[in-house]
Amino acid sequence: MNQSTHSIVQKQPILPLIIGAVGVVFGDIGTSPLYAVKESIASIGHTPSHDEVLGVISLIFWSLVVVLTIKYQFFIMRADNKGEGGTLALVTKATQCAAEQPRTRKIILILGMVGVALFFGDGAITPAISILSAVEGLEIATPVLKPIIIPTTLAIIILLFISQRYGTGKIGAIFGPITALWFIAIAAVGISNIFDQPSILLALNPVYGIDFLLLQKSHALYVMGSVFLAVTGAEALYADMGHFGKKAINWGWVVLVFPSLTLSYFGQGALILAQPQAVQNPFYLGVPEAGLYPMVALATAATVIASQALISGAFSASLQAMQIGLLPRLNVIHTSNQAMGQIYVPSVNWTLLLAVVAVVLGFQNSSNLAAAYGIAVTGTMVIVTLIAFGVALPRLLGWGWFKSLSFMLLFLSIDLTFLTANITKIMEGGWFPLVLGGVIYFFLATWQKGQAIVAAAVRKSSIPLEPFLRQFETDRPVEGPGTAIYMTSNADRVPMPLVQLLRSSWTLHEKEVILTVQGQETPYVSDQERITVESLPCNFFRVTVRFGFMEAPDLSVALRSCQINGENLVLEESICYVGKPSFVAGSQTQMASWRMNLFLAMMRVSETASSFFKVPSEYVVEIGTRIVL
Repeated sequence: MNQSTHSIVQKQPILPLIIGAVGVVFGDIGTSPLYAVKESIASIGHTPSHDEVLGVISLIFWSLVVVLTIKYQFFIMRADNKGEGGTLALVTKATQCAAEQPRTRKIILILGMVGVALFFGDGAITPAISILSAVEGLEIATPVLKPIIIPTTLAIIILLFISQRYGTGKIGAIFGPITALWFIAIAAVGISNIFDQPSILLALNPVYGIDFLLLQKSHALYVMGSVFLAVTGAEALYADMGHFGKKAINWGWVVLVFPSLTLSYFGQGALILAQPQAVQNPFYLGVPEAGLYPMVALATAATVIASQALISGAFSASLQAMQIGLLPRLNVIHTSNQAMGQIYVPSVNWTLLLAVVAVVLGFQNSSNLAAAYGIAVTGTMVIVTLIAFGVALPRLLGWGWFKSLSFMLLFLSIDLTFLTANITKIMEGGWFPLVLGGVIYFFLATWQKGQAIVAAAVRKSSIPLEPFLRQFETDRPVEGPGTAIYMTSNADRVPMPLVQLLRSSWTLHEKEVILTVQGQETPYVSDQERITVESLPCNFFRVTVRFGFMEAPDLSVALRSCQINGENLVLEESICYVGKPSFVAGSQTQMASWRMNLFLAMMRVSETASSFFKVPSEYVVEIGTRIVL
């Protein structure tokens, strides 16, 4: 029996899941104390007063409460797709909910593409700012080490990306304990500083945050853009829900992560109240001198883990996008024989590495990066709010329009406030993730539109299957032994390789199988739903194999359970014919010629169907054909 990750997770002991969630889910938000307070205070523009420090810390605390605890844990995580979360899982769930509304489905898909593009735009910033801010602790320990900060950061980043090909199975087991130690350490440092200046606890009162915003006026939005740094990583609670389950994530947040973050932020605020000069780096300056180097080492380990979680998430998001047709088929390598979700996508890995290295060299320090960080995340949050509260949650929970609209407007107002605050930082670096996201969106949109043009052209030039088969009732070709499998994306049309073979030899095999692979709008497909076999005239069979968007498709494994007339369909005893179309741009297309050429270039670098679906090459025969678009 094939089980989804969600169903397997539900049967596991809760404690290991909580520890695992601490290491993966909360890695990004757990490293925010390295820079969030420093940048928020710096955004004030002058040495902060007592009440201004309280106001900033209050805003950070209540942002964690409203965004992380209330919005994501009480609402967004309820909009799961059979236990899975994330932007694409939400998009597929929402399109199911709007199945009878084509215009709504189209809008949801566009929002999904924007969300994916922004995710990858953010992906170039997160490893850079996290690891760079950790290594910058060396300068606090010994100023003479400042020249090695950039080289050290780049070395760590390069080693991290190079190691991706080996998988994370062996080192993943220590992610949770190390990150848990990190949270305990920052909580301990925070407590010691709070004891020295307990008046910082007044910041628990939200009035201080509200008064701060009212008094700051022109600086209020700018400060909110930096306060948002404290909640970056919130989307991981939803995205990684299928790996650990809601219960483990909620317990990890309530028992360890939220208290530790709160103590760290309040501790930094207390230090600034006692020593105003500590604003230059309140995180590291609050650490006892004897513990500074160990804290730098622990912070670096925590940021590497946070970056690893994002990189793994980029691989998973790429696979999901391929499965639902938003990306070309890329080479996907499984790095574990036991864990289906552990994959490595070389092209994504190296592209992301180049982007991260460019970001570090271009921005040079975490303060400059802070200006670029956040706008992509806030954009994603706005999209999640619109889809979840506008489509998915109302249908799943049976909400009326008034309740749905009320919740959507409430959380959308918070998201838009953060988005507006981050827009003020566009000229200071916020343009980078937007430009990168815009380029990625353009590629996604080009691929999707090109695929629609290809599908229409193939359908136009192909022959309907049923009438084609009827001719064999009176004029049966020569029949040879064995089974032929024809891979096609159109189960009701005659595969091009079959037409080509009949034209050249007028010969059929003993069994002819029309094989179609379908991506589903669910994360996983059960064994019972995996394969359907339909008997057609003249010893033809139509076989449909289905894979969920979280699954890495493998036909050589899936077909082992396929039976035709009581006999197993053995791939190793068959010949698999695959069309190798050569597409050329026609004189009249629905895309500009330069954009069509870009799409054709993407087609050329795309994996062949047989390779992507893991059909051994020794059983594959490719037959070329020319199709004018």
